[in-house]
Amino acid sequence: MSSTINDTGKNKENNKKLTAWDIVEIARDPKRKTALDYIENIFDEFMELHGDRNSKDDHAIVCGLGRIKNQNFTVIAEQKGRTTKENIERNFGMPNPESYRKAIRFMKQAEKFNRPVITFIDTKGAYPGIEAEERGQGEAIARSMFEMVRLEVPVIAVIIGEGSSGGALAIGVANKVFMLENAIYSILSPEGYSTILWKDSTRYKEAAEKMKLTAKDLYGLNVIDKIIKEPQTKENYNNVKDKKNVNEESREEIFLKVSQNLKKEILLAIKEMNALTKEKIVENRYEKFRKMGEYKNVIKR
Repeated sequence: MSSTINDTGKNKENNKKLTAWDIVEIARDPKRKTALDYIENIFDEFMELHGDRNSKDDHAIVCGLGRIKNQNFTVIAEQKGRTTKENIERNFGMPNPESYRKAIRFMKQAEKFNRPVITFIDTKGAYPGIEAEERGQGEAIARSMFEMVRLEVPVIAVIIGEGSSGGALAIGVANKVFMLENAIYSILSPEGYSTILWKDSTRYKEAAEKMKLTAKDLYGLNVIDKIIKEPQTKENYNNVKDKKNVNEESREEIFLKVSQNLKKEILLAIKEMNALTKEKIVENRYEKFRKMGEYKNVIKR
């Protein structure tokens, strides 16, 4: 099965039935697979590395070395917990400044040893606590984006669940951005959008439609490069609002298929980018972001 948006067939028809808010709910599903699940299934080997060499090791972002066949990678991944205890340990996948500084450390290490960088994005946003702001949350996010723009190795970002706010973009400045079909990528949550724009938090479903946060919308705007198909529809979930009815065996089969499709796309992209010079890799990333979105010049006479 091909894994891009150009596919046709039953899955495409089924996904037409999902609203933007349905996809938000699927992306937020507590049982949705996490970054470490994908890392375990995509890489032949993975070794986690720790610490920002300045303060501490924040567990909301996992960093390490991965290998697929003979190709080595640096892996940077936002990790939500699978249980309440793990969610507390990982701050519900909301990174502190130390997480971004740890990510920067391993990005620069990847550049030194000429390893491509793979990032997995899945966060509600950077942690907004007072302590995080005191320790330079905004600066850490900006520095991460700044360093990613200049990296002389290929970078692939994969949005696997929630991709919200600067917390997502901090590790999303990549040559290629892949997105799972039922993931979301946005400036903030639909609830926050409706509260700020309309002063009415109850209009979150309407906000989800207007925000263009689905993979299909973002592909059309050139924000992402490829959609990784997920054969998850209302039929799989029975009722999107009642996650207790999900067929667990079907969910696992879906995950394994999605993982293999994602692995194939990563290897194809890396093969393509490994042929580029360092200068072309940086230029390619710059041109990608220049082409995002839509605009028109209006001349008033």
